[in-house]
Amino acid sequence: MFDGGFMNQPFAFGGEEGKDKFDEQIIYRSSLQNFLIDTGSEVILVDTGFNTGMAAPAKKLGAPLYMGEKIADYMEAFAAMGYKPEQVTKILITHKHPDHTAALQYFPDAKVYISPEDADAMKLEGENIIRAQYGEPYKNFPNAQQVTDGIWFIEAKGHTNGNSIIIAEYDGLYYMFHGDVTYCDAALKANKLSIVFEDKDAARQTLDRVREFIKDNPTIYLSTHCPEGYENLEMKRVMKL
Repeated sequence: MFDGGFMNQPFAFGGEEGKDKFDEQIIYRSSLQNFLIDTGSEVILVDTGFNTGMAAPAKKLGAPLYMGEKIADYMEAFAAMGYKPEQVTKILITHKHPDHTAALQYFPDAKVYISPEDADAMKLEGENIIRAQYGEPYKNFPNAQQVTDGIWFIEAKGHTNGNSIIIAEYDGLYYMFHGDVTYCDAALKANKLSIVFEDKDAARQTLDRVREFIKDNPTIYLSTHCPEGYENLEMKRVMKL
């Protein structure tokens, strides 16, 4: 939905040591994309973007984050793939922020999976709101819920108090839709937290678990806020730490 943006190193890396420990002249590419999984029997969205008509944030000198130039509204991008809203059966929400949830309104018939904490924060109610029930471990993550064959909704607190990740298993690979565990792949490789979190200790524990998972399993790391998110998907590029 957005591309050609940037974020600086203090924003992407400064969550624990502090922004002043990093160089604002070092920048990383930024974008905005969300994801769709077509299982053949279901159409499942991982997050939704901003609502239709949301204006592109201005590009400012020295800004810690510039999302990029607007390419399309979420529903335009969705329709361009050849789908209709009524085909969507499930929406899996990594966390409550509007760049991940604001287009929920366009899919009233879909079941929305979200953590209890973020559901409460958003005041989401209704029969279609599925508050995650993390009843079993998944690999090295202690709390998870299987939402359909090969797709897991996993507790991953920190960025928000109800933050989650989604992992889809397919053809021997693990596709990790992590929301904002990191804002860019460089931060994952450098083992750094961004400055955006609600619980820093929980965010550190989540990043440690994500890195451990990636070391032990062939993982395609699908970021929301950097172009590597869609590039990794297009190339089925397994993350190396």
